[in-house]
Amino acid sequence: MTRTAIVTGAARGIGAATARRLAADGHAVAIVDLVEEQAAETAQAITADGGTAIGIGADVSDAVAVTAAVDRVTAELGAPTILVNNAGILRDNLLFKMSESDWDAVMNVHLRGAFLMSRAVQAHQVEAKWGRIVNLSSTSALGNRGQANYAAAKAGMQGLTKTLAIELGRYGVTANAVAPGFIETDMTRATAERMGVPFDAFVDAMVKEIPVARSGRPEDVAAAVSFFCSEGAGFVSGQVLYVAGGPRA
Repeated sequence: MTRTAIVTGAARGIGAATARRLAADGHAVAIVDLVEEQAAETAQAITADGGTAIGIGADVSDAVAVTAAVDRVTAELGAPTILVNNAGILRDNLLFKMSESDWDAVMNVHLRGAFLMSRAVQAHQVEAKWGRIVNLSSTSALGNRGQANYAAAKAGMQGLTKTLAIELGRYGVTANAVAPGFIETDMTRATAERMGVPFDAFVDAMVKEIPVARSGRPEDVAAAVSFFCSEGAGFVSGQVLYVAGGPRA
């Protein structure tokens, strides 16, 4: 059955792969990202492949922008019943070097953004008596040096997920989280640059710690999200799936 899905932070990386996968699954997809031109490029690529998609520029940490974005999706694609909260940023630093703005920026995009988007979309899900919310967590939720803000936000995404599952389950809405391990994206490439390490060397070092002996791809995460969004996953809710090439929890 065709549904309308929203994927945040979907102009590139894991979000773009997820948007492409959901479109391939037969859903109409709204790509929401900070810069509308970049979101539109991803949407155009999906359309060129025969899918249905639009690109919308919005800051997910801004309540007014979120309301406007969801209203636009409803008007152009139909009421959204699938939501993937993927938008995220990095502001890595050791605790004693981390500024308040580094902390607040990460919390605002990840947690406030997921809260605002979920609050806006759940109204449509409850009305439809069907819905899927998938939040992107991370193996960093288990703790990671230099990422006090990101780790706290990603752990918070798991708590949010479990609470949404409890509150919305009676309305036919499931909420689950996907927690990727090391995935090759622009974000991890930026991490290597910040560390002053060539990306190939960075990947090689990470792969040595991964049981399946390869790095992750955005499509690996998209496949997990696709399952949680499927009709067949209706009895799976409040779960955190680590997509990390091995045990991480």
